[in-house]
Amino acid sequence: MSDVLRVALVDDQALMRAGFRALLDAEDGIEVVGEAADGERGVALVREQVPDVALVDVQMPVMTGIEATRRIAADPALAAVRVVILTNYGLDEYVFEALRAGASGFLLKDTEPADLLQAVQVVARGEALLSPSVTRTLIGEFVARPPDRSTAPGLDCLTRREREVTALAARGLSNEEIAAHMVISPLTAKTHISRAMTKLGARDRAQLVVFAYESGMVTARGGTR
Repeated sequence: MSDVLRVALVDDQALMRAGFRALLDAEDGIEVVGEAADGERGVALVREQVPDVALVDVQMPVMTGIEATRRIAADPALAAVRVVILTNYGLDEYVFEALRAGASGFLLKDTEPADLLQAVQVVARGEALLSPSVTRTLIGEFVARPPDRSTAPGLDCLTRREREVTALAARGLSNEEIAAHMVISPLTAKTHISRAMTKLGARDRAQLVVFAYESGMVTARGGTR
């Protein structure tokens, strides 16, 4: 990643794109490399520019933000691109599907300007835009559904420690909280998380959490298989 963070805007509302562009271009170290008004054009834009971050509206004509995210995440040439879903609705079914498709996080469209700028920088570093509190909210909203083991990756490749840290991350614990729970250092907890992500092919912590629930490793009542 270069010193300048390159951002693509994909939203069908011209006024929304203009507002985001003005905010981002005014910030030192961030450059908007292009805009698209629907998901199909958004995927083409991302393939052409390969930005560090793509801000993608969840609901658009021609192709939804979820399908656009899925195509970006499935393209090996775009492995370094991080997708942040933009939504008006907060934690809803669309957000969960977007995370499952490979998004690194989400933002409400009415988020504060400073929070948007910070989010772009966080995601560009390869971190998931899901704080522990947001992860817990996601759990409360969606984990009551039966696990979808048909789409989840096999978890047999994980060691006992890796399974344990994955389950704790899925319950919304930060690395520091995982370390305290397991009586290990935060660095060791981070290492276990990173190894689990690598083995499962998870793009980031957000997708690791989704995998844990999809596989049935963690249940709605907080148990672990």
